[in-house]
Amino acid sequence: MSVKRIGVLTSGGDAPGMNPCVRAVVRSALYHGLEVYGIRRGWNGLIHGDIVKLDQKSVSHTINRGGTILYTARSKEFMTEEGQRKAVSTCKFLGLDSIIAIGGDGTFRGARALSKYGINVIGIPATIDNDISCTNYCIGFDTAANTAIECIDKLRDTMQSHERCSVVEVMGRHAGYLALYVGLAVGATAVLVPEKEVDFEKDVIEKIRQARFNGFTHYMIVVAEGAGSASDIAKRIKQSIDLDPRVTVLGHIQRGGNPTGRDRVNATKMGFMAVELLMAGKTNRIVCTNEGSYRDIDIEEGLAMKKNIQQMEIDLLAAMTGYHS
Repeated sequence: MSVKRIGVLTSGGDAPGMNPCVRAVVRSALYHGLEVYGIRRGWNGLIHGDIVKLDQKSVSHTINRGGTILYTARSKEFMTEEGQRKAVSTCKFLGLDSIIAIGGDGTFRGARALSKYGINVIGIPATIDNDISCTNYCIGFDTAANTAIECIDKLRDTMQSHERCSVVEVMGRHAGYLALYVGLAVGATAVLVPEKEVDFEKDVIEKIRQARFNGFTHYMIVVAEGAGSASDIAKRIKQSIDLDPRVTVLGHIQRGGNPTGRDRVNATKMGFMAVELLMAGKTNRIVCTNEGSYRDIDIEEGLAMKKNIQQMEIDLLAAMTGYHS
């Protein structure tokens, strides 16, 4: 397999660390004497030819920047066979023999579709949800978690002053990894995640009562967006106990901000590895991490895997919030 010209794109929801990853792809490709092109606005850019040539200057001073200099989007058109054929035509017209796609599972499904037309593809996991099954860690998770922790720490100051209950909703789509991590880090009274069925009386109300009995006058409930609406949970608390909770939905602020050192370094290593895989003649792979080491896995295999919160983490949550699971 001969690699001469690489295209790189970011797709789906943005994640802090995408820019360092793009930078690493560009610098690694140039190191090997390859040409590299930035595909703007994800798969839409490949369909419509929204592509620019990248060099060292293009990615200069981007390692510390949040968001993505290539922009990102979700593409319904690319989900169709016609859209995929248009993308392939763009690749052939520009001589792109390989695509490095940075994003989540939707991005990888797009890469898998493109590979069926003979284009070499490598996927790099980047999502604040940290829900890609084949990897322990996704680019953007650490920054998003630290953003949420900082916001909740500040929120706690005012909640403590007014002796209030606060219900905070964090992102994560259908996964609770972000909420669990943040909840443990801020010492939440209760944490609700979609992977664990909620017994509202036991998992929320009784924990508030126990905290009150132990002398606490403020209570922090962290909710993953996939586990329910923070507003609905606040209403149920008000109906069940003599409290008037305040609701905070952190929303898209969690996707912003300068990437942490951990995200910058992981993104850099993953971008470098993606280019190395192509140089080694590999295609249809996803770059993964496993307990600090880096590996690659077939896209089909990676997409078929299921990721669940480990029982140890559920037990840890139960111990830290005061009740048996």
